[in-house]
Amino acid sequence: MYFAISCIDKAGALELRMANRPDHIDFLKANAAAVKFAGPYLSEDGEAMTGSLIILEVADRAAAEAFAEADPYAIAGLFESREIRPWKWAIGNPDA
Repeated sequence: MYFAISCIDKAGALELRMANRPDHIDFLKANAAAVKFAGPYLSEDGEAMTGSLIILEVADRAAAEAFAEADPYAIAGLFESREIRPWKWAIGNPDA
């Protein structure tokens, strides 16, 4: 099952994001079988990263929540909010 994990950074947390980014990227790469795609949200001018979107394929919500909790960004306290929602890959799915 697919899940969308949508996270918004705390205001003024760019330094915290950048300090933890290498560990976050390593975490995503280590879980590449489950991570279908991922990337940061950007500010309106496209200059600053302001959050994260990850599309994950895992067995159930518990697995998605465990993944989200283990993300180095979450451990570092980067996020103001996080939402995990079931998601259907309707357009552009390479497996369809």
